[in-house]
Amino acid sequence: MSSGLVGGIVHEIRNPQSAIRISLNLLDIIYEDADMLVVNKPAGLVCHPTKDGELSSLIGRARLYLGAGAYLANRLDRETSGVTVVAKNSAAAGELGRLWENRAVRKEYIAIVHGAVREDSGAVDLPLGKDEKSLIAIKDCARADGAAARTEFFVERRFQRGGRDFSLLRLLPRTGRKHQIRIHLAALGHPIVGDKLYGGNEDLYLALAQNRLTSRQREELMLPNHALHADYVGLNWRGAEKAFRAPANADFAAFAGIQP
Repeated sequence: MSSGLVGGIVHEIRNPQSAIRISLNLLDIIYEDADMLVVNKPAGLVCHPTKDGELSSLIGRARLYLGAGAYLANRLDRETSGVTVVAKNSAAAGELGRLWENRAVRKEYIAIVHGAVREDSGAVDLPLGKDEKSLIAIKDCARADGAAARTEFFVERRFQRGGRDFSLLRLLPRTGRKHQIRIHLAALGHPIVGDKLYGGNEDLYLALAQNRLTSRQREELMLPNHALHADYVGLNWRGAEKAFRAPANADFAAFAGIQP
């Protein structure tokens, strides 16, 4: 079976019926075995199927690549890039699902946030639930009656760009709530660069959804996608310790001044 490398790599899919080889830019593969596929999801690609065909989603591309069923073990927001694990069959999906449900998976993210985070490390413990004041149905917020959520953070570097302060953080989510990292960092006073939903001006999200983002709004966002990347996933897979890392995309790396 073909393997993947970083960047626009061509994968070949063999059609056993016609023996026709189809070349497509499909996946950035980190690891593959008989039952599991691990990829670096690009920012801007949704995980779940859409009405725009198989190439428009990560799961659709995985099914094209495998020529068979595929099941997402974890999911990232459209604009979040990084390590995503795909099961090749229902049995593997069940095993991986139990690892996630039992919090037996070690996850680390990196993010670029606005401002110079003062503490070198810390934690945000804020329960999360639906934001009933927002016009946006998918938006959540920190609220006292929400579900418990904890995110630990570590400052990797502080830097300036255009006379403004930013910080590069390493983040360890200890729970897996929807939009948890994004909400916690915004509540800390350091929203993620490019976050259209939790950056303080939710009209940016509405403008994106309605395809009316102006050049001025794009400049305000500073990056085409929000600067959150799933950098690392570690788990025990059938008795063997596995550690998967994915390099950040070029936009993220250039802004933060790190090696892609």
